[in-house]
Amino acid sequence: MTASRATILYVGTLCLAYALLPSLTFPNPPLDVVEGFAWGRELQLGYTKHPPMQAWLLEFTYWLTGTYAGGYWLSAVSVAAGFWFIWLLAADIGLTGRQRFWSLVLTSVTFYFTLPLPEFNPNILQIPIWAGMIFLFHRAISTGRLWFWLSLGALAAFGLYTKYFVALLIGAIGLYALVFPHARRHLATAGPYLCAAVCLVLLIPHVGWLLKTDLLTLQYAASRSKSAASFLDHIYNPLNFLMAQIGNHAGLFVVVLAGLGWSGLKALKRGIAPRTNLGQRNSDDRFLLWFAFLPLGVVVLASAVTGNEFEHMWGTPMFVLSGIVAVRFISLPQRWPFERRALAAAIGIQTVFLGVLFGQAVLEPLWKTKHTRLHYPAQAVAADLEEIWQDAVGTDLYYVAGDMWSAANVTLHADGRPSMFYLHDTNLSPWIDLKDVQEKGVMLVWRGDREQPLEPILRFYPEAKRNGFKTYPSHLYGTIPDVTVNWAIIRPGQVAEVAKSK
Repeated sequence: MTASRATILYVGTLCLAYALLPSLTFPNPPLDVVEGFAWGRELQLGYTKHPPMQAWLLEFTYWLTGTYAGGYWLSAVSVAAGFWFIWLLAADIGLTGRQRFWSLVLTSVTFYFTLPLPEFNPNILQIPIWAGMIFLFHRAISTGRLWFWLSLGALAAFGLYTKYFVALLIGAIGLYALVFPHARRHLATAGPYLCAAVCLVLLIPHVGWLLKTDLLTLQYAASRSKSAASFLDHIYNPLNFLMAQIGNHAGLFVVVLAGLGWSGLKALKRGIAPRTNLGQRNSDDRFLLWFAFLPLGVVVLASAVTGNEFEHMWGTPMFVLSGIVAVRFISLPQRWPFERRALAAAIGIQTVFLGVLFGQAVLEPLWKTKHTRLHYPAQAVAADLEEIWQDAVGTDLYYVAGDMWSAANVTLHADGRPSMFYLHDTNLSPWIDLKDVQEKGVMLVWRGDREQPLEPILRFYPEAKRNGFKTYPSHLYGTIPDVTVNWAIIRPGQVAEVAKSK
């Protein structure tokens, strides 16, 4: 079998498995997917936490399929597109077909390409964006063709519509163009400037939305920042982030060691074979090392300077080059005495991860004694609340207010897909027209044993108490506790437009 066919078979099977398994077994989507669908229903230019691209894509799949399963397939498509760009870059730097195959296999066994995939979010969507931008930049400085510069600018804008973290990669690209002569010579051409112009023009609508909403997403990011509590945080937090990213590569290390065996490890100590075409090779080596390690170094340094704790999952797109780097600098698979063992190890790792996902969906209720989002009875809750509203008010349910999980699940699963009025706060839900809410009313939803809504909503309705509640089984079998869902009906004309003092 040729390397191209082997790659298509491996990648195709893997992506299909990670899309089909949650589609067939997950009772309810993960938080980021539910949240994204609730946002996407509004088709805004931005949302509370993130720019709009993830939510737009989720809503597009809902239009196509009428279900939430599209979120799982978006993850598979994102990873497949990321693999395609990695393959193209590997070809550009002169790797053989077998080396390109192994570049993808080794990347695929890193943690971020496995268990997190069912939760389609901006981190997952960044995988093809980072891989694509790195490839397009390499092709642009290699050929100088205008098309690649324009494509790079468009993809950079797409990335910033996904998550502002892409700015880190944009900075790495700009710095590379300034530092290395073979890239710096392109600054005397129109390409880099047209690239920047395309990116900026495409960003104008989102920037306008940011200004209109008082930089809502940036405000949210600042409010969620975990600042240093002591001097030790300046040491612990960057080391914690770094160790988490090394741990993310455990699968890659296992596959490399399986292929080497003891004899391969001893041979590896004697060094890597001499390289040919050294000038171009050195240039490509610098390119790979720059984009493989500079973004990580910047995040670790920023954490050390500020003491801030950064989310481990922010590392998701930063390691799209891990497989290529391993193949390039360890001279794989040429140095593997046991290549078949390496492939068996990779397949075994993927089987374990898929088994864990299956266990979470099907077996977890047999032993879990705490509530899980995956087994939240969202469809039954949404159907009941919609019917309760219609019986009480005599109209369709148009608005539901509450915490993100309680309200977003009703938005996703109710037949009429009411708008989510997040915490009844128009600042957090800028798509809300209070005049329309006043005309149609709003249902307050919350979980737990408390008779009153959550504190943020009590600011608007200090005397509010639940009109009813219902307890739902989390699963048809097992030990996961039941869920109590409460509701209060705010009829048309009774909607609070400003927070009241308690």
